[in-house]
Amino acid sequence: MLHTSVLLPAYYLPNLEYFTAILLSDQVLIEGHEHFQKQTFRNRCYVRTANGIERLSVPLKKNSGKIPIREVQIDYDQPWRKKQWRCLESAYANSPYFEYFAPDFQKIFDRKPAFLFDLNLELLTLCLNLLNLKKEPTITLSYEENAKYPIYDARSCITDKNNVNTYKFYRPFPYYQTFGNDFSENLSIVDLLFNKGPEALGVLKQSAEDQVLNQ
Repeated sequence: MLHTSVLLPAYYLPNLEYFTAILLSDQVLIEGHEHFQKQTFRNRCYVRTANGIERLSVPLKKNSGKIPIREVQIDYDQPWRKKQWRCLESAYANSPYFEYFAPDFQKIFDRKPAFLFDLNLELLTLCLNLLNLKKEPTITLSYEENAKYPIYDARSCITDKNNVNTYKFYRPFPYYQTFGNDFSENLSIVDLLFNKGPEALGVLKQSAEDQVLNQ
């Protein structure tokens, strides 16, 4: 492992590539001064259900023009929390570790953080703790268009357009999933946590493409 920092956006219940990027770094920096970008993982993630892969999205209050990421507000007038929780229960209630971890997630949703950035950061911190991954995210103090060495700039590396040929930090390593016989790669971290529990970190280590940060 190269002793370096990785710079990432604040994503909503990020996928496995996001966490392998964290695993491969010594320090985790979260971009706190960018402008919000629509149609990205900042307010969406993917999980596996009996009906296949489903997207979970956090609705946001309407804003005109560019808005700093830390000022983006969640729209709680829409019943998205109940819908998403029903989806997670439907997808993972029969998974081995759902009943152990679900209350921790539900507490965060029940607190109803006003801002998307705060929700994402709370969920990220929880996931790192459940993984027993000893990395404490640090929020950037200002925006820099080009991150300086030894920071690895991964702000635009992890998108929902990535596939097995374009992953920079991740290689698919199959693990048990509740539905179906075919493995669905690179879903939200909750898929791995609910299905593998304390073995989740081991799966991430098997999934890490460490040569990228060593180039």
